Amino acid sequence: MKSQKLPAIGKRIGFFFHSIRFRFVLWFAVILAIVLAAFSGFVYYNQARDIQGEAQFRLERKMAALEVVLTMTSNGFLLPQGVLQDTDILILVAPDGEVVASRGPIPAQDATLLAQRAQQEHEQHGNPPDGFVSWSQGNLKPKANYLFVTVPIATVTGRAGLIILGSPLDPYGLSGKLIFTLLAGSLLTLLIALAGGFWLADRAMRPVHTITQAARTIGETDLSRRLNMKGKDELGQLANTFDGMLGRLQAAFERQRQFVADASHELRTPLTIVNLEASRVLTSHRSKEDYQNALTVIRSENDFMSALVNDLLTLARMDAGQTVIEKTPVDLSDVAVETVERLTPLSTRNGIRLETGDLPEVHILGDRQYLIQMLSNLVENGIKYTDGIEKCVRIETGKTDGTAWVRVSDTGPGIAPEHIPHLFDRFYRIDKSRTRNADDDGHSKAPNGSGLGLSIVQWIAHVHEGSIKVESQVGVGTTFEARFKATE
Repeated sequence: MKSQKLPAIGKRIGFFFHSIRFRFVLWFAVILAIVLAAFSGFVYYNQARDIQGEAQFRLERKMAALEVVLTMTSNGFLLPQGVLQDTDILILVAPDGEVVASRGPIPAQDATLLAQRAQQEHEQHGNPPDGFVSWSQGNLKPKANYLFVTVPIATVTGRAGLIILGSPLDPYGLSGKLIFTLLAGSLLTLLIALAGGFWLADRAMRPVHTITQAARTIGETDLSRRLNMKGKDELGQLANTFDGMLGRLQAAFERQRQFVADASHELRTPLTIVNLEASRVLTSHRSKEDYQNALTVIRSENDFMSALVNDLLTLARMDAGQTVIEKTPVDLSDVAVETVERLTPLSTRNGIRLETGDLPEVHILGDRQYLIQMLSNLVENGIKYTDGIEKCVRIETGKTDGTAWVRVSDTGPGIAPEHIPHLFDRFYRIDKSRTRNADDDGHSKAPNGSGLGLSIVQWIAHVHEGSIKVESQVGVGTTFEARFKATE
């Protein structure tokens, strides 16, 4: 059991160190540590400079007092009480460099070394007129960092000696206390920042964990789930975008399932008819007329399936973006005339009058073949559903305020208002019976409809940056109008 838990624990630890949360907190801690180090260094530098300045000021005042009251004799020097403290060092140096007397917590050997150092400092500074020379030294026996000043002093013989006065640079240990305070404060701040950073990172990444879990559980058959996060921050926008993507995917899968179901239904009907007709004439010997009628029906169903398959391939290429549109200057009136010429035999066979209205020259940028297909689908749709006394399908073009338009009107039964919003949906047909009528010769009296023609029309209009709309009145007829941007 333990051997099984160890890999899982190691995997979790590895995931933690590679997580965005850990990297976020780590970078936050590094940046904070750099800021704290820079701030602590700045504070320590300013404090150390202030301590040194204050120590030097104290030494200079003491030295000024000593110059007034101190007198060197052959037997030593006289020093008033209360001028120096116990930690101060005072050394008198004769003109020949010999230490005459010393006072303070310093051995005689160190006093001699300080006398030599004082003479070197004076020589390096060129014996300044005021005589003040200061330096610091930290290798003395008291284990303290001392600041020293030296000035020449006159003796009874007239020759100049040196007086060396030293005092602890930081007698109260303020620098050490400051270093400890800065280190302790910085470490405590880092610890608090790390703990708070992990808490904030975990809270901030919780929506991401929710999105991840939802993405793992959502499958092709379960696209109805939503995150429904109410936040207005970036993660809330991400969740809303994810919900929107799920909605689009769900709609796409539903369209795909409906598309496959409708296509299967459309193909199943003609295949069943073909199979029944073939089986009927093959069961026993038939007359020549029976064979001809069966072959006519089979050909009619084959034509329907061919048209359906071609429409399906067209829509598949459109959805996949494989359709190439070559836009050139096109006259919509020429497209309308060519469409009428192509479909006149069909309208004549079905007893429909196909006529044109006003066809002024109206130029747009478009693909001529696709525009012909668009108008052909609209005219065929009108021929299929036109009935009544007039039995007329009319096509006309025009231009209004820089917009070119083409209209196809019929005198059919019209379309009820509840069907109009769905006309351009794939496989949508008002006639749910899906029957197809034929004449006495076995020819279709109207184009076999599959419910895909208007979807193709809408796609062609949109790919030409145009629009398509429909107006219909029950018992009067229907008008389809496509609009495009006109060119000169």
